Amino acid sequence: MAGLRRIIIDTDPGQDDAAAIMLALGSPDEIEVLGITTVSGNVPVALTSKNARIVCDFSNRKDVKVFAGCEKPLKRKLVTAEYVHGATGLNGPELFEPETPLQAQHGVDFIIETLRNEPQGTVTLCPLGALTNIATALTRAPDIAGRIQEIVLMGGAYFEVGNITPAAEFNIYVDPEAAEIVFKSGIPIVMIPLDLTHKVLTLKARVERIRALGTRAAVALADMLDFFERFDVVKYGSDGGPLHDPNVIAYLIKPELYAGRMCNVEIEMVSELTLAMTVVDWWQVTDRKHNALVLKDVDADGFFELLTERVARL
Repeated sequence: MAGLRRIIIDTDPGQDDAAAIMLALGSPDEIEVLGITTVSGNVPVALTSKNARIVCDFSNRKDVKVFAGCEKPLKRKLVTAEYVHGATGLNGPELFEPETPLQAQHGVDFIIETLRNEPQGTVTLCPLGALTNIATALTRAPDIAGRIQEIVLMGGAYFEVGNITPAAEFNIYVDPEAAEIVFKSGIPIVMIPLDLTHKVLTLKARVERIRALGTRAAVALADMLDFFERFDVVKYGSDGGPLHDPNVIAYLIKPELYAGRMCNVEIEMVSELTLAMTVVDWWQVTDRKHNALVLKDVDADGFFELLTERVARL
């Protein structure tokens, strides 16, 4: 068991982001959510900000502070993924105008202010989407880098290569410049790539176990996962799609479910063919400095037990 982790969730909901938020909010003994910042990614930031608040409503946690962050990547045109997540980004359950309020403060300012005000090394950043907000905060306030306990992120791939291009994973591809800033920051990083998340499949029996809880949160999540998996079942030919983002939170709660190794990770910035590829030195064939713990293996049954148990608490 890890101790209490105080986190900021940086997110672009997204059905799998919703699962991550629910897992965090259902785990108050291990996770204290200081706030949720939103970023453009799966859908534009106006929708991700609304969706994060809808998930807080579903979770009976209208007290959670949600802040809208960056509208577009640092240097590129925004690429979105409605074809996966639906026009709302959260297709599946019936959606509504959330009661959880949107805070007036910008998400990047909230990240900077929180890191400056909290004791050094006590706040973990949990990016579930493009790294635009994190990179912007680090660029604007370089003093915060040394105050971050850890960055645990879902992004990248190595053996599984790309899901948006043949070489690139979506979150990194949306803002490769931001990813490069984060991976070169010297901050301790845990990277959860597609190599791991493709082992965490929303099998019918797993989703039905969540639905059978019968609570508002559980039924909403099951409806989201049913919608979300259609795309991946067709693409990968599996019984259920990969569930990416909640692995960030599950790793903080139960790191023993996961295994990986320290590696050097570089972001490809030059080649058009492999732009935004995370080049992971898994076999340690270079002398480039390690900059991330890259996770590759997971106890998927243990993960779904944890997710189901925690969603039941909401």
